[in-house]
Amino acid sequence: MQKTYDAIVIGAGHNGLCLAAYLARAGLSTCVVERRHEEGGGANTEDPVVPGFRFNLHANYMEFFDIMPMVEDFGLENCGLRSITPENQAGIAFSDGRPPIVLHRKDLLDRTHASIARYSKTDADTYVEIQKRTMDFGPILGFGMYSPPFEGMAEGQAMLLEQMFGDMGVTARDGVKTPKVMIDELYESDEMRTLLYRVSVEFGVGIDTAGFAGMILTALPWMIGCWRLAKGGTHTLAKAMTQACYAHGVDLIENTEVEKIIVEDGRAVGVVARGSEIRADKCIATNADPKQTLLDQVGAEHLPANWVRRAKNFRHGPSHVLATPMFCLYDAPDYKSARWDPDINMTHYTVVGYDTPDEALRYIRDAYSGTLPAPAAGTWVNSLWDPSQAPPGRHAATGWYFFPQASALTADEWTDVRETFNDRFLTRWTEFAPNMTRDNVIADALYTPDQMERKNYMWEGDFSNGEISLDQMYANRPFPEASDYRLHVDGLYLCGPSAYPGGGMHAAAGYNAYKVIAEDLGLPSPVVTERGY
Repeated sequence: MQKTYDAIVIGAGHNGLCLAAYLARAGLSTCVVERRHEEGGGANTEDPVVPGFRFNLHANYMEFFDIMPMVEDFGLENCGLRSITPENQAGIAFSDGRPPIVLHRKDLLDRTHASIARYSKTDADTYVEIQKRTMDFGPILGFGMYSPPFEGMAEGQAMLLEQMFGDMGVTARDGVKTPKVMIDELYESDEMRTLLYRVSVEFGVGIDTAGFAGMILTALPWMIGCWRLAKGGTHTLAKAMTQACYAHGVDLIENTEVEKIIVEDGRAVGVVARGSEIRADKCIATNADPKQTLLDQVGAEHLPANWVRRAKNFRHGPSHVLATPMFCLYDAPDYKSARWDPDINMTHYTVVGYDTPDEALRYIRDAYSGTLPAPAAGTWVNSLWDPSQAPPGRHAATGWYFFPQASALTADEWTDVRETFNDRFLTRWTEFAPNMTRDNVIADALYTPDQMERKNYMWEGDFSNGEISLDQMYANRPFPEASDYRLHVDGLYLCGPSAYPGGGMHAAAGYNAYKVIAEDLGLPSPVVTERGY
């Protein structure tokens, strides 16, 4: 390990790895300093329950590979990245065994239409029409995500709604609505509403959050249809990104926590890690959130009062506060609803625990208000599609519970949740899939928000590292003065999910941070293909 580099990246989350690869490719000597023993952050796959059963503890589905610049720019498929796009993308089963709804890949829209039409032909027509109109939405989404935010971005997205869906009665003014209101206006059947309420919050957008109705028409239907799982687990994305970094000469320093960012004459010039200094001649970028970066590592003495105030008031959760259950199974779930459509037994993402829209609403609102909700989940059985994630003939089932923020419960209460909540969910799951009894479970565990906070510094268990709301999104993320990734201290930048566009396995924050650093230092543009962003 050398002691002086051109650039230091704090944190080996996938955004930090992305930035480091572009910096090194541009000719800067670059090191990444990572607190944990493994790179990837939320791209995290482990077998903590029984050896051979692999679980993605944070990110589960991959939907951005077709638009993520780094995949093509660094040939990540040549670095070991493999993915699978299941035919059956998302679905919901019901405890009374009535037909499921299954949403398929975009090349199978006839099957999607038939599934929804069991409840409403109008809903089926609407959903399939929206899917058709978002077939080519990827480049538009890519341009928005892989560009630094600018004033008027939210208003521009609202205008896009009218351009794409004006003949369906949608106007730019509809952009101010909540996702729930938009779902209710678009779809009439309770079954479709129940499914989409849950799918909406999977992306950290609360159904009652004003200003995000457009997602229900654009990003959400585009993503449902191109969801993938990374073969071998989501950590294979981090492994491929790490290999790209190594190929360009990046030094990765693991098991080393940055204690302090060194500021001299108003400029960030290095870090203190394990009591030793590592110097940076040109820039430092961090995956950490603004509170940790500015208040703990830089120090309020180097900041004006308004920056200190902004950092203190940056909010985490309740969006994207999750718990991850892990079930080692003899057999995969066999749903009552499968008698109508066996595809529900082979659906990538399956909603379990709600029979009505009101049940879904109550669950979401309880979790967002700090109350432990009744058992329900969005579930994945990745071993159905990727047998490497479980021993032969067995299955690894995981999912997401939406939970209160880590600080909402005491340590003893979280211990009780870990010991009891999976059993409560199994009782509910059995109502939908009768074979999901305790006898079908070899072993299980639950990874809770307080553990995520300690392990990955995902404060409050919020893996987006910041609440998703209009005052903390777009040109307000994390707050207006820092929305261009530059911090008040010269040479110091944000590159993690607390910056725009937030959480998710897209590496956009790292990519955009490189664009800004490149502008400041006169480095080459990252664009090496014909993407246009």
